Amino acid sequence: MWKTALKPRWIAGLIFALALSGVFVLLSQWQFGRSTQAEIPVNPGTENVKALTDTLQPGDFFHGSVADQMVTAQGSYDPGKQVLVAGRLHDGKSGYWVVTAFAVTGAPVLTGAAATPQTWIPVARGWLADPADAAPPPSGTLELTGRLLPSESPVPAIDPGPGHATAVSVAELINDWGVSSYPGFIAASSEVANGADVGAAAAAGALKPLNIGPQPATQQINWLNLFYSVEWIVFAGFAVFIWWRLVKDDYRRELEDSLDYAYGEEPGGEAGDGNAGEQANIQTHPSSDQNQQKVQP
Repeated sequence: MWKTALKPRWIAGLIFALALSGVFVLLSQWQFGRSTQAEIPVNPGTENVKALTDTLQPGDFFHGSVADQMVTAQGSYDPGKQVLVAGRLHDGKSGYWVVTAFAVTGAPVLTGAAATPQTWIPVARGWLADPADAAPPPSGTLELTGRLLPSESPVPAIDPGPGHATAVSVAELINDWGVSSYPGFIAASSEVANGADVGAAAAAGALKPLNIGPQPATQQINWLNLFYSVEWIVFAGFAVFIWWRLVKDDYRRELEDSLDYAYGEEPGGEAGDGNAGEQANIQTHPSSDQNQQKVQP
């Protein structure tokens, strides 16, 4: 069969089949890439620091367009409104986030029976390995800069205990603190007081900076594109299979033709020289009846 496959026409056919398979593989990779494409690419504009009061309004929904936005705000911390959130990782170690209420200067004041005269926002100030190392927040008026993040969902059926929270959940925290709040929280990157940074990134202490970057865009699998990518792979294999099948059919035809010649038949089953030889043999050997007639008187 290899002799048949090495014919020039089948070598050319193999080259064509491999080239066609390569195109199908490239199409499969393209479809696979589209099946895992991020819904929304990372927006580089989130790194441009904006005022919190111009970015998000208290009492409003947290819009996805402002997630990960770097914001700045002036105000002060309340040391009596501080909690630890367990189960947070830093350099592969599990520890606690220190979350403190920050009174935002110039923030709109909400109205209603449960509204307070001051609007606050939770601030994740840093990470601790040991909750015993938790210290009061910086005092006085600060200029806070950090990344604006949506509220987390509280963990149900768990009592975290005094001074602790199950998550950075605005709904859980405002019930604990009894304040009006923005619908999100800030992961602090700097806390400037009197021109000096007093935050976790500048102070060499037990509190470690969070260093939270832009969150990656969510990805969803597009099953239709994934099916198309598998389909193109099948087509690539089918192109080579067709070439192999054609070569095999050609080989079998050659084998059948050689057998026909061996049995004295023309290709296609027609009588050849073998039958003519048998007829000549019959003519040169008279039957026994004719010989008997010759010897009678």
